[in-house]
Amino acid sequence: MSTEPLEIHLDDRDIGRSLRHDVRVGLTAEPKWLPPKWFYDARGSELFEEITRLPEYYPTRAERAVLAAHATEIAELTGAKTLIELGSGSSEKTRLLLDAFTRRRGLGTFVPLDVSASALATSTAALAADYPGLRVRGIVGDFTRHLDRLPAGGRRLVIFLGGTIGNLLPAERAEFLTRMRAALEVGDWLLVGTDLVKDPAVIVPAYDDAAGVTAEFNRNVLRVLNRELDADFDPADFAHVALWDPEREWIEMRLRAQRPVRVRVLDLDVAFAEGEELRTEVSAKFRPEGIAGELASAGFHAERFWTDPDDLFGVTLARAD
Repeated sequence: MSTEPLEIHLDDRDIGRSLRHDVRVGLTAEPKWLPPKWFYDARGSELFEEITRLPEYYPTRAERAVLAAHATEIAELTGAKTLIELGSGSSEKTRLLLDAFTRRRGLGTFVPLDVSASALATSTAALAADYPGLRVRGIVGDFTRHLDRLPAGGRRLVIFLGGTIGNLLPAERAEFLTRMRAALEVGDWLLVGTDLVKDPAVIVPAYDDAAGVTAEFNRNVLRVLNRELDADFDPADFAHVALWDPEREWIEMRLRAQRPVRVRVLDLDVAFAEGEELRTEVSAKFRPEGIAGELASAGFHAERFWTDPDDLFGVTLARAD
């Protein structure tokens, strides 16, 4: 097995600066917002893993079904020598692809990129042990900032799973895809998972489960601010809200103040009126022609589009033109 020391482009000081910036900008905006990346401390990551196992939360199961059905085809079509995963986490679903590439032979390097050094150290050690002969090279970085640090050379396949691209607003998606294309060579590949537009009666419960796990996950961002910035939020003051926006075709998670609230964070005195909402996540849903068009605008050609048997989730394989 071959695993290398983590390549670190993001440390605790960078993360702290980014958190302070986002809080200062988001909590003084109208309406107030915070980006979803601050859900994911150790407790937030545990809660999200629990969410993926809930009966209401279809995206993980549906995407896994697509990858299980088409991993061999993906390996054969791309012939990739280097596999790069953005926002890798535990790389659990990625093992379906690694298994297919291992059977085909030819894959030399796996490069997971994630913001968490501790999670990356754990996952790279496990992957190197389970895939002897594969070079595992972990990069601690942010996929919105560090695409230029991806390793060059060889035929590359970048994978971006979980519908995470839907957490970016349309202008952010366009910028991300343009930067992604700039980081690749002609003939390299991008595999992207997208949750699909469907009946809101299916979508909304995935973000507002009966057991209240997603509500706890949503309020966890307030606990992160309390711990990291010495804020004084009482999470019990805020109700979890999940709303479908039919015009934008996305779901928003929000925290709604249940009474008038004043919070001290950084040097800010932040007031919430009763009923005022703090947006914590946007999760866009896609139509096949929509994601193909966004990819084309950034310089990719969508070669294949697959869905699960229930047409809940899509996976697009695109080639850099």
